[in-house]
Amino acid sequence: MPVMRARSFTRPALVASALVLTLGLAACGEEEPEGAARDETSPSATESSDTTEPTETATVTETTAGGSCEYVPDGSAADATAPPASPTVEGTVPVTVTTSVGDLAFELDAARTPCTVNSFVSLAEQGYFDGTTCHRMTTEGIYVLQCGDPTGTGAGGPGYSFADELDGTETYGPGTLAMANAGPNTNGSQFFIVYDDSPLPPSYTVFGQVDEATVDLVTEVADAGTNPPGDGTPKTAVDIESVSVG
Repeated sequence: MPVMRARSFTRPALVASALVLTLGLAACGEEEPEGAARDETSPSATESSDTTEPTETATVTETTAGGSCEYVPDGSAADATAPPASPTVEGTVPVTVTTSVGDLAFELDAARTPCTVNSFVSLAEQGYFDGTTCHRMTTEGIYVLQCGDPTGTGAGGPGYSFADELDGTETYGPGTLAMANAGPNTNGSQFFIVYDDSPLPPSYTVFGQVDEATVDLVTEVADAGTNPPGDGTPKTAVDIESVSVG
C-alpha cells in the first residue's frame, strides 16, 4: 500500500472494483472511494475497474527454491525494521489478533506467499500492529475490513514495500486474508479480511485465511454500519491490541 500513497480500496459503487491503493488518497471516510487495498489503503480514492492485470512477481517456487525477498525503502511515515531477506517461517503459521471486538484467528500460508508472511510475522513480532485500528470497512460491492495502518488514514506504511505474490488464480471469498496495495508490487503493512464474496481481480496477494468465527465477528461489525455509509470507518471500532504468532 513512494512517499506514502494512500492505499485504499476503490469503492465499487455497486460495480466490481479492485482493491487498489492509489497515490494521494485521503483518509478514511472521504469520497472518491477506491477498490483496492495496498500496503496501506484508505477508503477514498479514485474508482478502479476490474481490468487490473495480475503483476509479475517472484513465484512461490522461485522463492522457496532459494530466492530471497526484497523489501525496498519507500519513505513511509511509520517506519519499522525491514524483515530479513530469507523467510524465517514456513508452512502454515497460526496468528491470533486480539481486538476490541474479540480475537481474530488467522492462518498464514508461508508456502504460497513466503515473502508476504515473512513481512507480516516480522511486523507482528515488532509490535507494529499493536494499538492500531482497522480504518476501513466496505459494505457495498466488495465486503472487506481493512487494517494495518498505524496512522489510521489509509496512507501509512512500515517504511518499505515488496512485490506481489500472485499466480492469477486468486479469488476473494469469505475468510480470505489479503494484502492491500497501491498498485503492482506496492505491498507494505495494510491487509484486508473478506467477510462476503467480493468481485475483485487477482491483483491482491492472498496470504492466508481467517476462521468462521472471525468472519462472523467482522460481519457483525459490518452490520453496525460505516461512516460514511457503504465505505468508511466502521461505526463499531476494531482496535488491535496485540498480534501473537504461533
